Amino acid sequence: MRQTNRMAGGLRQFLCFTAWLVVAAPRPAAAAEPIPNIGPAEGVVKVATGFGFTEGPAWDGKALLYFTDIPNARIHAVNAAGETAVFVEESGPCNGLMFNREGELVACNMGGQLVAWNVATKAKSVLAGEFDGKRFNAPNDLVIDAAGGIYFTDPMFRAPQPLPQGVQAVYYRSADGKVSRVVEDSPAPNGVLLSRDEKTLYVLPSMSAEMQAYPVESPGQLGEMRVFCKLRNPPGRAGGGCDGATIDEHGNLYLTTALGLQVFSPSGEALGVIEVPEQPSNCTFGGTDGKTLYVTARTSLYSFKMLVKGHWYAQTK
Repeated sequence: MRQTNRMAGGLRQFLCFTAWLVVAAPRPAAAAEPIPNIGPAEGVVKVATGFGFTEGPAWDGKALLYFTDIPNARIHAVNAAGETAVFVEESGPCNGLMFNREGELVACNMGGQLVAWNVATKAKSVLAGEFDGKRFNAPNDLVIDAAGGIYFTDPMFRAPQPLPQGVQAVYYRSADGKVSRVVEDSPAPNGVLLSRDEKTLYVLPSMSAEMQAYPVESPGQLGEMRVFCKLRNPPGRAGGGCDGATIDEHGNLYLTTALGLQVFSPSGEALGVIEVPEQPSNCTFGGTDGKTLYVTARTSLYSFKMLVKGHWYAQTK
């Protein structure tokens, strides 16, 4: 779950500075068989629709869920009533989002940068734009640790050819701004996530069914890779992998795949699948009680009421 210690004004201010979209009213639908003690507790709700390709859901810790529309280069925010508004126009092709401990909205811009927005002023800063004198390929997704460092993936999707970095990799930007390459043996690293205790970094490739896990020896220092789990795939898609992911209070991982959200225990045991009306791209927990699972899926944003809460990373100062 993505959290910030501050809100940029209340919902009233939010309504004033944004142009409202016409969205479909939240609509319950039939759900697949729930996973015991996990959920969903109710059917899926279509929160908003009519977008180009949704990604990067990030809960602000209080009232709003932010997400990106990559082809239309916008970042949106939605409140508990399902009212959706544009947060930033011309954001660039942003993908993964997460709030840092300063309350900034950090984003992977697939144009080659890791950026952050001050939510109150909408001022944007570049946190990282190159490594070893070359621009990044196309930063895709991120996770922020308790030390204020950022792990982010840099695969080939939407990147120039040949790849500016020459490899698809995972990087770590420390709190003091130093960038290091920490993984370069993952086939199209896409999603990235930390375990609850931050002692394991999960790297989730989109071109392999084998999900990877690395011991975190210290912030930005990883040990030897092991296979965490292997995904199920529809017939004819044996090599399909993961896009995005989130984690709950018990350490269970929710991986967005062609089948839906495949849920795995911390030990890598398959617990079940949460079906989504459109193929999901990413997910996160939110809501005032922490039990709403938000899922970005192609043209829409969906939500599920769950029996468990999401996990809060220790980001707050």
